[in-house]
Amino acid sequence: MTQLVWFRNDLRLADNPALTAACKTGDPVRACFVVTPGQWQEHDWSAARVKFVLEHANALANALAKLGISLTFLQAERFSDGNRALLTLCKEQGIQGVHFNEEYGINERRRDKELHEQLKAAEVKACKYRDQTVAPVGSVLTQQNEPYSVFTPFSRRWRSWIDEAQPTLHPAPSAIGQPVKAEQTDTLPAPFSNAPEALVATGEDAAHDQLEQFLAERAASYKEQRDFPAVDGTSQLSPYLANGVLSGRQCLIAARESGASGEGVETWINEIAWRDFYIHILYHYPRVSMNRAFKPETEALQWNSPGDAFEAWKEGRTGIPIVDAAMRQLKATGWMHNRLRMITAMFLTKNLFIDWRLGEAWFMQNLVDGFLASNNGGWQWSASTGTDAAPYFRVFNPVTQSERFDAKGEFIRQWVPELAKLDAKRIHDPGKGGVIPKGYPRPIVDLKESRKEAIARFQALKD
Repeated sequence: MTQLVWFRNDLRLADNPALTAACKTGDPVRACFVVTPGQWQEHDWSAARVKFVLEHANALANALAKLGISLTFLQAERFSDGNRALLTLCKEQGIQGVHFNEEYGINERRRDKELHEQLKAAEVKACKYRDQTVAPVGSVLTQQNEPYSVFTPFSRRWRSWIDEAQPTLHPAPSAIGQPVKAEQTDTLPAPFSNAPEALVATGEDAAHDQLEQFLAERAASYKEQRDFPAVDGTSQLSPYLANGVLSGRQCLIAARESGASGEGVETWINEIAWRDFYIHILYHYPRVSMNRAFKPETEALQWNSPGDAFEAWKEGRTGIPIVDAAMRQLKATGWMHNRLRMITAMFLTKNLFIDWRLGEAWFMQNLVDGFLASNNGGWQWSASTGTDAAPYFRVFNPVTQSERFDAKGEFIRQWVPELAKLDAKRIHDPGKGGVIPKGYPRPIVDLKESRKEAIARFQALKD
């Protein structure tokens, strides 16, 4: 009897429920990873993310090989093709059980349901595990046994659940045989060949080093420094978390065991709770992974045609310096500071009044840490269509945000060199009180008037 571990959004040895369970059976263990470029394109995966995932899958194959576990790369275009390839592998290798950790997007759930039925017909046992969240989906519910749709009460119950359940880590397996030769996947699929340079180092050890360094050096000041894009104040762990090289459990337990204390660490733990919350929303409300608003009534909003304004936003040519700097950072690196994600998303949805779904897709098409639950949750928050949404009448002023969070203009100078010679006062709004530097556009929208218009449209919807 042979057990198969199907790696997906969980590219790690440590704290991997499916891998730990398969190795505990005492049977020989094999592993696989399914490369599905067509499906990744349909899901708006970025070149940066595909490169990150395949490099980490290769690193995982090397680590497994040292334990005597061979990882096979299956080539398929879409999920349905991947299921057929998995069934063929099970037949060829005499697989008795397939172990995998759950994913919660609607297409992933349909894929797993179909595979479960196909495996049952082939007399192969499907063994699935809950892994993506600290508190398993379905475990944090109201007193009426209903899912939460507001973060604050969810987070209180989430922390209570943690204190009661005391979650622990699944141990990384020991060697189960002699080392084997590791298979590798060598080339990026053609649609993803233009990936930027790697943002973070490759490998599970690198992820843990980054986690330990953050907790030792920056966690204490996280609350004060996390909103300033020119400051190295965040953990930079999001690519590892989004792609399962680190788990939320590992982050939470490391934070609690680090000895670090105070509001900085608690604020960071709250971000882990937000991640869990958005995954729970994805699980309980499948419509949010089907291009639907969490608040159904907001589907009636009449968004502006994207046109040239949307292209200017994507290219960082809006004439609003902080927005342009953020959008250029995204395109060049595959990452954007979280404060800037909120600023640019609200500018698109409130000032330009362009459909949040277009912005959500553009972020996914560029982010190395593009994770459906968090990206969708953040966009719907900014657009006032989601859970805990920013009230429609609360619209960020990007110039004010820039003056507050990039006061000296350091971040803007890094990414908008056309404005580098402006002083710290003018750089946030170069058209105010002077001549706009050559090569930089005038603002494509009036911030004050567009804010009024957005509020009026939401008010009309409410009325």
